Amino acid sequence: NFIEPQTANLTVVFKESASTTPLIFVLSPGTDPAADLYKFAEEMKFSKKLSAISLGQGQGPRAEAMMRSAMERGKWVFFQNCHLAPSWMPSLERLIESINPDKVHRDFRLWLTSLPSNKFPVSILQNGSKMTIEPPRGVKANLLKSYMSLSNDFLNSSSKILEFKSLLFSLCLFHGNALERRKFGPLGFNIPYEFTDGDLRICISQLKMFLDEYQDIPYKVLKYTAGEINYGGRVTDDWDRRCIMNILEDFYNPDVLTPEFNYSESGVYKQINTTYDLNGYIQYIKSLPLNDMPEIFGLHDNANITFAQNETFALLGAIIQLQPKTSTAGGRSREELVEESSKDILEKVPQPINLQEVLLKYPVLYEESMNTVLAQEVIRYNRLLEVIAVSLKDLLKALKGLVVMSSQLELMANSLYNNIVPEMWNSKVLLLDGW
Repeated sequence: NFIEPQTANLTVVFKESASTTPLIFVLSPGTDPAADLYKFAEEMKFSKKLSAISLGQGQGPRAEAMMRSAMERGKWVFFQNCHLAPSWMPSLERLIESINPDKVHRDFRLWLTSLPSNKFPVSILQNGSKMTIEPPRGVKANLLKSYMSLSNDFLNSSSKILEFKSLLFSLCLFHGNALERRKFGPLGFNIPYEFTDGDLRICISQLKMFLDEYQDIPYKVLKYTAGEINYGGRVTDDWDRRCIMNILEDFYNPDVLTPEFNYSESGVYKQINTTYDLNGYIQYIKSLPLNDMPEIFGLHDNANITFAQNETFALLGAIIQLQPKTSTAGGRSREELVEESSKDILEKVPQPINLQEVLLKYPVLYEESMNTVLAQEVIRYNRLLEVIAVSLKDLLKALKGLVVMSSQLELMANSLYNNIVPEMWNSKVLLLDGW
């Protein structure tokens, strides 16, 4: 449970909720709980009793009328993107506070979605049930999420069942591939794109439609609609578009219809027997490795090194940021430790290099190109030394209360306390992380 991504289980949250308790989805990039809620409503026989509205300019009165009607009739109300209607949030707060437990229908539920926003009413957060759905991480988790939202009836709904199952698995694997390439930085895509479940859902709908309408499978049409329109519509870089079309070529072709077709050299990622039902597909997906193998992305194993380092640095950085700021070490306060560190660094900062002496000893000549580089580096080094010395002196004054502690000095103090190179210094030179 601690290492495998968990799928959203709305049943548990729903059982603990009440008609007076709003259920709040805190959104994160790349997630959309709407599909999960619609599926849950279907399971609870509430699909016809669920009213949804996407909040925005002018939608407040409609949303209010919808909520009052649902409170009387015992329906569910789903308000999406509350952060886009900050002016209506006080009205929503009053509406929720005015819910009378004795008069409201016991089946009534209010579902809300919002990005983290300082305009969202605190009282709703305090009194509501809060959920956050993180985007799945890894090809395995993405495949699992895609198939958990499907049903056996849907898998068998096409007129070409075997071809539909094969190409559907291929498409879901492509979706996971496109999402997870972002973690490799520029090796994956030049620009990190926010592909969503909506892109996959429309591609699945088009796949089913084209298979039902055409006698032969229209691979060219499928590749164009998926690569150039649905996914390609988000892609702004020409090389990224070329990359995504080439990746799609591996997943949308006649070879994927053959049993045991391998998507990777090792054969770990492969096409499975189309006689399997939904449970068979899910069991196969669960058998895939938890950590993605770079070969599924067409990358070398070394591509994982940079990604793993970035993950580690991000984790350690978050831990450092979360450590207490008021604790003392050996009876000394945080300010005393920062002051001591500042004085220690200030004593060790060398004097600026005399540029005139350098130019006399190593004159800038056409025949000696390295002398030009040396002179430029001396100028940059002197600029850095000046910034370090001035900022440390200002910080020491600020700690004594002689000058105002600016936001830049505050960040610098935090960095020194955490033994991190201050950003103020880092911005003045390219290779300072090794210090």
